[in-house]
Amino acid sequence: MDFRLEAMLGELKGTLGKIGGEQAAEFAQAVYGAPRVFLAGCGRSGLMVRAFAMRCMHMGKTVYVLGDVTTPAIAAGDLLVVASGSGETESLVSHTRKAKKLGAKVAAVTIYPQAAIGRLADCTVWINAPTAKSEQETGVTSIQPMGSLFEQSLLLFLDATIVRMMELAGVSPAEMFQNHANLE
Repeated sequence: MDFRLEAMLGELKGTLGKIGGEQAAEFAQAVYGAPRVFLAGCGRSGLMVRAFAMRCMHMGKTVYVLGDVTTPAIAAGDLLVVASGSGETESLVSHTRKAKKLGAKVAAVTIYPQAAIGRLADCTVWINAPTAKSEQETGVTSIQPMGSLFEQSLLLFLDATIVRMMELAGVSPAEMFQNHANLE
């Protein structure tokens, strides 16, 4: 039962293979070294950053998702991670500007590093995934609808970041599991 899975896996491999190693290392180091990490994304990208927030918590990081009622104010020295395919989502641009004004660092993951969020960020990871807009500009296409390839690539990139952070911290999956919910 294929359902075009082989083609989708090929797209993911091609897209993830284009992420710059230096960008990925800088991103992982920024998250690993930040005293507090704040995460922002809208729509499906927002769901991917929430998954990343959970794994950061499992790593023992102090992590917050913008919009949650328990999220405190960001401050100088904190890190804001922004995931935005377009790099121009108004609310995320506003959050990015505010974080920079308060002295926080910003790490962006986007399709368009030259867009507003990428230009404002201290660290930018480019995920070269096509969208309806970019397909016309670049000729690169996907069999998947809308931003699916970006969102899937984002999740896998963020999971790879966790693996790198585990290496940096010398943390095993068993140690991370100690922070897993156990209220059942």
